[in-house]
Amino acid sequence: MVGALQDAGVVVTGAGGGIGAALARRFAAEGARVVVNDLDAGRAKAVAEEIGGIAVAGDASSVVPDAVDALGGTVDVYCANAGVAFGGESLDENAWATSWDVNVMAHVRAAHALLPAWLERGSGRFVSTVSAAGLLTMIGAAPYAVTKHGALAFAEYLSLTYRHRGIKAHAICPQGVRTDMLDATGSAGDLVLRPTALEPEDVAEALFRGIEEDRFLILPHPEVAEYYEARAARPDRWLAGMNHIQQKWEDMR
Repeated sequence: MVGALQDAGVVVTGAGGGIGAALARRFAAEGARVVVNDLDAGRAKAVAEEIGGIAVAGDASSVVPDAVDALGGTVDVYCANAGVAFGGESLDENAWATSWDVNVMAHVRAAHALLPAWLERGSGRFVSTVSAAGLLTMIGAAPYAVTKHGALAFAEYLSLTYRHRGIKAHAICPQGVRTDMLDATGSAGDLVLRPTALEPEDVAEALFRGIEEDRFLILPHPEVAEYYEARAARPDRWLAGMNHIQQKWEDMR
């Protein structure tokens, strides 16, 4: 993609660290003008200063107008990367509402704000950081797994609805990535995710390969494709296998 992103306007939410920071660094290395968004203004500023980007702190659900202004009126690539992860089968409605708002509705709101201009000019790229949990599931994290399924469904909707009008959509679905979010998953993450965890830079590299190959589904862990196929072809067998992992986790606690 060398040269293709030169001077392109790119927004990355949740870019104060982890996957978001890795994406921001990679886009900047390609010559893009990058808006670094994060709730933590200090972290957003640090990454922006490092890459020569523009820090726009605040809620990912409402960042688009300020990001458009910061980029001089044009956003070419939007990375909906900000996310939250609440564990357990929690019936805490605040946890569910926050998960739904950040992991799904922030994507919907951003697309709603961006699509009119993208459709008018016939181009735009929407990148959703979903997680393999959106393709499969995750033990011990009901709000996260359920809302990541929603994020994947929305990215699919964007792709099938607008691809013939020049809009590209990608869903990044890694398993474990060495970030603060992985550390927060506790023993469930240690059992399922940490053994094959990648660095955030590996996820950014996988996205760029997927963009070059014009692929919707970005799988930094290639084995996820096999798991996804098995889940679709033999759902009861797959669920039984996941239940064995659940039982193993329960025995560990």
